[in-house]
Amino acid sequence: MKKQLLSFAATAGILLSTFGGSVSAHENVYTVQSGDTLWKISQANKVSITDLKTWNHLTSDTLYVNQKLTLLAPHSHETGTATYTVQKGDTLYLIAVHNKLSVAQLKSLNNLTSDTIYVGQVLKVTSSGTSTPAPSPTVSKAQMVMDEAKKYIGTPYLWGGNTPAGFDCSGLTSYVFNKVGISIPRTAATQWSGLKVVTTPKPGDLVFFETFAPGPTHVGIYLGNNQFIQAGSKGVSIADMTNSYWKPKYLGARTAF
Repeated sequence: MKKQLLSFAATAGILLSTFGGSVSAHENVYTVQSGDTLWKISQANKVSITDLKTWNHLTSDTLYVNQKLTLLAPHSHETGTATYTVQKGDTLYLIAVHNKLSVAQLKSLNNLTSDTIYVGQVLKVTSSGTSTPAPSPTVSKAQMVMDEAKKYIGTPYLWGGNTPAGFDCSGLTSYVFNKVGISIPRTAATQWSGLKVVTTPKPGDLVFFETFAPGPTHVGIYLGNNQFIQAGSKGVSIADMTNSYWKPKYLGARTAF
């Protein structure tokens, strides 16, 4: 009897993390416990916070008790042809990047004629004999940032706003980067001081301007060809860095990649 109890306890112990949360040994699904944070979960399970947020479609660091988190990248146990079930917040681009495909290849595999997908839709993500090179992480993240930012064109300006109900300049940039799994500071000044300096901006980098006060008081996301997307007084729009208003106010660029 004692041996049976010990055996049972050892088996049950496999399913517990070092700080109380439970993990399914087969599926690697973690159940959030009181006091958990993304950092604690990432450290205990040896995954990055960025991957945790990306795999679980998290748009903030907020967790709730009994929330289920996957500790693995989206995958399938099927052989030959693997599938992916569309989750809330997914786009063809995100799914393609995660599965080392181009959007064109993903659409071809699934006979899609548009970019529209819906929650619960099952997509083929590999096929026997399919071989594609992995995309550059920096390029893919930059494109994700730009694509995400463009979704909010026309959103009204709101001082202190950092949601699609209304954005100020750094509210837009911090929100967009967070949506693609990159955490950056909240204000233009802290983004300027806290991110890596680049001499010449590349698409997806942040560009800064000195407007109503000395120092970096305005920020936007560089799109290439001297264009940047920003939340200004007339809302989220695309502007030209070389026009007579923005050119003399330009301070420099920073990157989060």
